[in-house]
Amino acid sequence: MAEKDFSNPAYYMNRELSWILFDNRVLSEARDKSIPLFERLKFLSITASNLDEFFMVRVASLKDMVNAGYDKKDIAGMTPKAQLEALSSAIHKLVEVQYSTYNRSLIPQLEQNGLHVIKKHEDLTPEEESFVDRYFEENVYPVLTPMAVDSSRPFPLIRNKSLNIGALMRRKNHEEDLDFATVQVPSVLARIVELPAEGEMRKVILLEEVIERNIQKLFLNYDILCAYPFRIMRNADLTIDEDEAEDLLKEIEKQLKKRQRGEAIRLEIQEGMDKRLLKILKKELGVEEQNIYAIDGPLDLTFLMKMYSLEGFGHLKTPKYEPQPVPELPAGCNIFDEIRKGDILLHHPYQTFTPVVEFIRQASQDPEVLAIKQTLYRVSGNSPIIAALAQAADNGKQVSVLVELKARFDEENNIVWARMLEKAGCHVIYGLVGLKTHSKITLVVRREEDGIRRYVHLGTGNYNDATAKLYTDVGLLTCSETIGEDATAVFNMLSGYSEPLKWNKLSLAPLWLKTRFISLIDREKKHAQEGRPARIVAKMNALCDPDVIKALYEASAAGVKIDLIVRGICCLKVGIPGVSENISVRSIVGNFLEHARIFYFENDENYEVYCGSADWMPRNLERRVEILFPVERQELKEKLIHILQNQLRDTVKAQILQPDGTYERVDKRGKEIFNAQEAFCEEAIAYARQGQEESVTSRRTFIPEVHRDL
Repeated sequence: MAEKDFSNPAYYMNRELSWILFDNRVLSEARDKSIPLFERLKFLSITASNLDEFFMVRVASLKDMVNAGYDKKDIAGMTPKAQLEALSSAIHKLVEVQYSTYNRSLIPQLEQNGLHVIKKHEDLTPEEESFVDRYFEENVYPVLTPMAVDSSRPFPLIRNKSLNIGALMRRKNHEEDLDFATVQVPSVLARIVELPAEGEMRKVILLEEVIERNIQKLFLNYDILCAYPFRIMRNADLTIDEDEAEDLLKEIEKQLKKRQRGEAIRLEIQEGMDKRLLKILKKELGVEEQNIYAIDGPLDLTFLMKMYSLEGFGHLKTPKYEPQPVPELPAGCNIFDEIRKGDILLHHPYQTFTPVVEFIRQASQDPEVLAIKQTLYRVSGNSPIIAALAQAADNGKQVSVLVELKARFDEENNIVWARMLEKAGCHVIYGLVGLKTHSKITLVVRREEDGIRRYVHLGTGNYNDATAKLYTDVGLLTCSETIGEDATAVFNMLSGYSEPLKWNKLSLAPLWLKTRFISLIDREKKHAQEGRPARIVAKMNALCDPDVIKALYEASAAGVKIDLIVRGICCLKVGIPGVSENISVRSIVGNFLEHARIFYFENDENYEVYCGSADWMPRNLERRVEILFPVERQELKEKLIHILQNQLRDTVKAQILQPDGTYERVDKRGKEIFNAQEAFCEEAIAYARQGQEESVTSRRTFIPEVHRDL
């Protein structure tokens, strides 16, 4: 029998089209009538935010390739030009479904539940018109900057992602050519304006409608012929030559300003826009026809997240979940004493992120702590971790922080933190040339009676106390001597380019993490070929590395049962005869954003479980500093297996990849109704209650019943 070519492009899904399928899965949550109405608003807002970033980075990158004449095919056999053409069709369909969901489903149901969204200012009653006009004059008019275009005033800069109103106008008592003008809808003002209303029905109107109704007041010497909202998306992918950049911090600041002036890659207009007005926008912005989106509804649906925050509609939302305390770390404990009793696994947001903050806070105040070293990729706006690090430096401790300035769309935030930490006396490192430092690791060096001891936190998610309430992640607190040695080596490498001769437990990208993953997959393949137990269960955010997929195909062909839990992009195809018949892929989109990376390898019943910061993507495995760490304590391995088991049991939020590349919800006929995220919430509450009732001084780990057969 001829040997299979596992690199055949027919066996792979294009990365960008796979991402569109992911955003469609998020959109399906907005269309799910079993979900509380305001949660559906939130999901629709997320699809819009996702699509904005996708255009600014992925579509922009493909356009750059086309403009440069780059025509190399991707793993699915598609050139950049072919990808753009396929994406244009797929995205137009996605946007059509977004607005169909908004207009036909959500708006009528909001009306039924006491919230009337006024679509056009022409629909206002006389009393409402009076209120809106007064609101405009008192609150909006002073903030606006109308921009006319004529022979002495060139076409203005239209800022990236800004919402604008374009108008055609003619000077009063003149019959000469039409003039163009535009005004930006100010983002500093609330976009949702609530109107006074009698009775139980509440009414809101969008700010652009308030401005459009009063636009004549901005151009008193002109007659306004028409006015329509529009919005553009620009290329926001930073291009930084780090070898040439003498000061990376200043270079990134310079590039951030260019984001507002990058090439326009998408133009959103209100459906029915005057053709003369559209012609001007097309010419001045240089936007091609296929990148124009005529919208039947309000532009930029991210405003729905603000609508979600309107008070008085709590009954239309999922009850807020409160992250639970960790029994192994009772309130007021000395965190170092508890870690010495045994490794501690944290599962966020089901368990609180407070122990991670407390770990750094206690280290900053403990007189026996000599040094704190940490990597920061994304942190919150008012981060308690940053405050603790600054306090540690103030207390005379050696504090080294790697702040990744190139964390996309967090560059500005990270520059602010980097400068603040430097002022506080911390040693700040700005990452390695050509690589993003995406690993999540903290090292605390402490002087104790029996010598120096190193305490380490390793995680799958960022040190961000805000997103830790929304993203599912796992973290490990340990004082393992071998992991401590590796952690020291990691920071020495990041600060001084000093790579150790050998590593004990940690695997790092871009050094040899990819090789490690492929060797673990290959080991399962050999076990299967020899008739021994072989199984892989892997949970991640994205899977598109061709070498890893090829290794998975080879393992599947050898008989290894492989279950993949991939939230977003998946370039692997299932159900290909002789290639991927033993592979299943599921995506879970729920109330929390699935973010943890967990990897299980059966290994002839000597099973191994790993967690890490890396997805199976070329950028993670080849162009970033990432860390994979083993979880070796038996009870904690069982906990991680339980997480995987629950996600494989999910019949509510899981969608299964089909051989034709589409995703379908689980067929519930004959199956229990099981929502993994809800189960984790319930377990965390029970676990915390049990921890309060029983002593944990003997470090008994509280875990739900776990069945070993994954």
